[in-house]
Amino acid sequence: MRSAPALPAIVGLLVGVAVAACGGASRAPSAASLAPNRTAAVTASPSSASSPTAAATRLASSSFVLPANAVACPRTIGTEGPPQAERGLFGWSSSHGNGKLWVGGLWPEGVITAEPSFVEADGSVGMKFGWWREVSGRLVITGRRLDGQAAPARGDVPDGYGQTGFQASGVVFPTEGCWEITGTVGEVRLTFVTFVRKA
Repeated sequence: MRSAPALPAIVGLLVGVAVAACGGASRAPSAASLAPNRTAAVTASPSSASSPTAAATRLASSSFVLPANAVACPRTIGTEGPPQAERGLFGWSSSHGNGKLWVGGLWPEGVITAEPSFVEADGSVGMKFGWWREVSGRLVITGRRLDGQAAPARGDVPDGYGQTGFQASGVVFPTEGCWEITGTVGEVRLTFVTFVRKA
């Protein structure tokens, strides 16, 4: 039968082995272990955490291949709209404005790629755009092709949206190509340029 004093000796031996295996309890952490993670600092962009939608939009834009015939078109690139319109403006995250009037729903890199469901029987392309009005009045939409001859674009502005705030609209582009679209409310005008192509 072993005597009781042997137990503290065993515990002491185990502690000593553990300390030796760890390199000693008094050993200071290395400079490398305290240095900031430079790889994480380089790869983590502050803007990437802004929102899942913004991240997805950036990813889509980064893989977007600009059509060769769209390079010369002075396309309008959308950005976030005014804070007061965030919940009410269709296409708010990709909009363009002048402080009094905004249009939302601009396509990535200013290029509309129309699937067959957006192409009419006559070959024209119909697309929806949201507008936000800080001025009172009825929205009128006009458009012209910049890179060739074509009939004017046609704007469709339905009733029922009041005199200010959100206004739904549709624009019919008679052909593919580079188009300048202008929305007018009273004395306020807003123009954007988009390239239209069929998928």
